[in-house]
Amino acid sequence: MNHTDIRTAVTDLLFTPGLDLDQAADRHFAPDYRQRTDGRWDSRTEFLTHIAHLRGVVAGGSVEVHDELAVGDRYADRHTVTVTKTDGSMVRMEVYVFAEFAPDGRFRRIEETTLMLEGAEADRNLGSAR
Repeated sequence: MNHTDIRTAVTDLLFTPGLDLDQAADRHFAPDYRQRTDGRWDSRTEFLTHIAHLRGVVAGGSVEVHDELAVGDRYADRHTVTVTKTDGSMVRMEVYVFAEFAPDGRFRRIEETTLMLEGAEADRNLGSAR
């Protein structure tokens, strides 16, 4: 099965200037997508509200995948996201992901836990900020 992955999805969502948010989301997330981040469930619409907010505070960044496994319709990874904010500050978060793919290879569900490695205390909720 051809499928998306976290690095490509996050890069399209946050680090590709000029790529329309809905177009980026449609590439990687099924219509019935839902996500749980640090215990909080969001619908696809709520998730996209979160990403729209991040697009306003993120100037650039990168994703480094440390471990990744895809078997059938299941996906897991551990990655670090490094973000440079529009105010010049930097945030680094380690993220642990378990996910399910839709039949077309897009994410249907992601459950993730985040661990802040570097950044201001106010950025601790960056993974779910709106």
